[in-house]
Amino acid sequence: MTTELPVLKPADFASDQDVRWCPGCGDYSILAQMKKMLPSLGMPREKIVFISGIGCSSRFPYYMNTYGIHSIHGRAPALATGVKSVRPDLQVWVITGDGDGLSIGGNHLMHAIRRNLDINIVLFNNRIYGLTKGQYSPTSPLGKVTKSTPLGAIDNPIHPLSIAIGAEATFVARSIDVNIKHLGSTLKRAAEHRGTAFVEVYQNCNVFNDGAWDYATDRASKAETILELEHGKPLIFGKDRDKGIRLNGLEPEVVELGKGISEDDLLFHDEKAIEPSLAYLLSRLRHGDGFPEPIGVFRAIDAPKYDDELNKQVENARAQQGEGDLKNLFHSGDTWTVA
Repeated sequence: MTTELPVLKPADFASDQDVRWCPGCGDYSILAQMKKMLPSLGMPREKIVFISGIGCSSRFPYYMNTYGIHSIHGRAPALATGVKSVRPDLQVWVITGDGDGLSIGGNHLMHAIRRNLDINIVLFNNRIYGLTKGQYSPTSPLGKVTKSTPLGAIDNPIHPLSIAIGAEATFVARSIDVNIKHLGSTLKRAAEHRGTAFVEVYQNCNVFNDGAWDYATDRASKAETILELEHGKPLIFGKDRDKGIRLNGLEPEVVELGKGISEDDLLFHDEKAIEPSLAYLLSRLRHGDGFPEPIGVFRAIDAPKYDDELNKQVENARAQQGEGDLKNLFHSGDTWTVA
């Protein structure tokens, strides 16, 4: 006998907790799109877990009517590894920020990605520490004046997608908090991917770093500064769709279409390419260097999953050695007596 799952609505994923982010914060949009997207997966709420570290973004589990863990600074990927390894039937989300995920949590984030654990990581990037009131973060641009860099930041900023692709992430994407349709579809693509899905979201902190992504969200400019990736399509952008990106040797360059240059001369996006060089090149395109910044799915490939391989080893060990006995294990091998 099969029991038909109840049809869930976005409101079913809202908890009874008051949402405590600053009015106007981009986090509200990410929360709304997550709640709107989850019912489309057809999964019961008890099969979904949100795990976070510390920071404004990390309040997320409180606001979801699912299971959740508000863990310690930067360690959400470690908690997620444990949960997913022993409960592979669960869908596990890691919610983090540019401070939590890329500073103290950078090591954990990198290793979760390289293992290709079947989890979804959403990194809210507002280029600032918001919860602790405005210090510069690992993604703050050079020269950024903050409470902790009164003369301007001199650290080279980390580019999250470049880190993820360098760690061989099997799914890499970027979206923007106010581009709600794109954000919702990107989160759904991540949820449907098997393996580590890493999504960076440009998120505005309107109190401590307002306008950090204005060039990517302003209606008058975003057509020239943002390039929406489409698998199998040429890299075209611009208000009149008259600009594109091609390779000049090994270097990307912006060109105008119609002046002896056709779409066939441009780079074509291939999110399924096993070799990550093109995805990495796209992750390096910067508005400040005269390029549009890509949004969408950079890479989506299949590879062995850590949790699958781990549980195969456990099953093989049980088949060969039985269930095991902890007492015997503790008293086996090299032991010693303290007099």
